[in-house]
Amino acid sequence: MSRREDDRDTGDAPAVPPGLPAAGLPAAELDVTVVMPYYNPGALLRATVERTVEVLRASGASFEVVTVSDGSTDGSDRTLDDVAPDVVTRVVLPTRGGKGQAVRAGLERGRGRYLGFIDADGDVPPDLLGEFVEVVRAHHPDVVLGSKRHPASEVVYPLARRLYSWGYQQLVRLLFRLDVRDTQAGIKLVRRDVLVDVLPWMVEQGYAFDLELLVVARLCGYRDLVEAPVRIGRRFTSTVSPRAVAEMLRDTLAIWWRLRVRHSYGSARQPGSEQ
Repeated sequence: MSRREDDRDTGDAPAVPPGLPAAGLPAAELDVTVVMPYYNPGALLRATVERTVEVLRASGASFEVVTVSDGSTDGSDRTLDDVAPDVVTRVVLPTRGGKGQAVRAGLERGRGRYLGFIDADGDVPPDLLGEFVEVVRAHHPDVVLGSKRHPASEVVYPLARRLYSWGYQQLVRLLFRLDVRDTQAGIKLVRRDVLVDVLPWMVEQGYAFDLELLVVARLCGYRDLVEAPVRIGRRFTSTVSPRAVAEMLRDTLAIWWRLRVRHSYGSARQPGSEQ
């Protein structure tokens, strides 16, 4: 899997903001790193990790899987003791900090030329990773992201959840003018140099991590975002709690505040990018 040369005509790379660490990723030695964050997934975890390894082996790519326990208390991390130790790295965070913190902890250990993440509970089927690797091989995009709203996606979920998802994406378009139909599907692959530029500016620890990644990537001049279809058959069997909705809205508005009011992403903006 070859790495595309950076063909952006956007001037010099942004300086690392004062007080923030550089994205000191390890040397790139593999095609793909897949991070799997989890919190109390129970018996689903082992089967999902094993299937992920099977799919990536079948893809022909060199890879690693980094599982990250976000302070899990159900003992699920111990179910991975003997799972493919040659390609699976286990990270256990002592306390729960949120999906964003767990994903970042995994990405910062990644040796892939493309690095990404997928939910570890199996709701987003690991089989999709093979298709995402093929997109990377064919197009070498900045980001390939799953989209529930892709015309070829197969998603089963209640009307209320469908309306919530649609409404949230309209809010995202209004606030950020992102030309992406779904920022929150739980599977993405990102080219390494994108993460090197973007991670130092990111602060989100929760589920809005995905949105902040795409917002900052655009500020850095990365516009080649490829949406890929997903298949989700049972993810939305439960309703969204009011607390989860409130936290997501709070974090989304916090990103807007940092972007539009405080200008916290500062010199991540490239010359000629949208104001």
